[in-house]
Amino acid sequence: MMRRVGGVAAAIVCVLTSVASLRADAPRRYPPLVDQKTDEAIQRGLKYLASRQAADGSWRETGAGGYTGYPVAMTALAGMAMAGAGSTPVEGVYAPNLTRATMYLLKSAQPNGLICRAGEEESRSMYGHGFSMLFLSQMMGMEGDNDRMAEIRRVLQNGVDLTGRAQSNLGGWIYTPDANSDEGSVTITQVQALRSCRDAGIAVPKKVIRNAMGYLEKSVQPDGGIAYRVGMVGSRPPISAAAVACWFNAGEYNNPMALKCLRYSKAAIGTGRGERNVLGHFFYAHLYLSQVLYLAGENEWKPYYPAIKDQFLSIQNEDGSWEGDSVGRIYGTALALTILQLPYNYLPIYQR
Repeated sequence: MMRRVGGVAAAIVCVLTSVASLRADAPRRYPPLVDQKTDEAIQRGLKYLASRQAADGSWRETGAGGYTGYPVAMTALAGMAMAGAGSTPVEGVYAPNLTRATMYLLKSAQPNGLICRAGEEESRSMYGHGFSMLFLSQMMGMEGDNDRMAEIRRVLQNGVDLTGRAQSNLGGWIYTPDANSDEGSVTITQVQALRSCRDAGIAVPKKVIRNAMGYLEKSVQPDGGIAYRVGMVGSRPPISAAAVACWFNAGEYNNPMALKCLRYSKAAIGTGRGERNVLGHFFYAHLYLSQVLYLAGENEWKPYYPAIKDQFLSIQNEDGSWEGDSVGRIYGTALALTILQLPYNYLPIYQR
């Protein structure tokens, strides 16, 4: 009898062992190429951002490298990083943070459609405007409050209209909406925002997109890279990677210009193993290079992500932040988190 009980117990142990084995064979908690150490670094970074959000929902840089304020741009970038962790305005650890960020940006919308805080960032307002449209359009499908959803739609439509009016004769944009001039980095910010808005169901005139993509085409250099602006000579690696992101976001994965520009960007920016300069724009350059390599597929992504991941983990501060491109820790942390979280595949604009 005792042996019978022992046999039953042994059978139970055997079943439990089998169940444990099945669990061990279950899908991993982390996506491919992400390990526990990386996830812990991400969590520290997210906690840092959460701790630095102001009561009004904004994030501001605090003077590093001469950059102070820029609350609209920093709030949008930090919000994208938090949404990249899987939270939405209605669920997840950082839902309250995303709700406050969304409300802050909605309240920042001006009557003319520009998303900007008067008195704080007019000299570079189109950066914050573009990043805000990108963030708010990503929130469109995640928002649970119908009134807030309607407000997001209204602000985005007015923002798209403002961007259309601010487009230069050549098809690009520059720092302020009334300058009728252009340069590459602001142009790319607007193009990606417009793509995201259109994907969210906001009406975007085809002519505006067509002229903007034409601007990028007119900026292509013989080596495949993109110049700072139309008419200038010499490729800029960070802007080149960002231009590829615009082509890929449009679904033009086989565009010969995009593929040549990608080859240039990879060679000029590097894989992340030890290269820290990129004309002083390491974080910005990899923000866009990481997107295009992720979208390009596993053959490009698998060699890249472990290298850039190790690089970012090696320079993370004790408090969980990153100092980015001498701009500051909000900027650096937001961009590093966006890059490290791409494999989680939560944000539509970055999805394959």
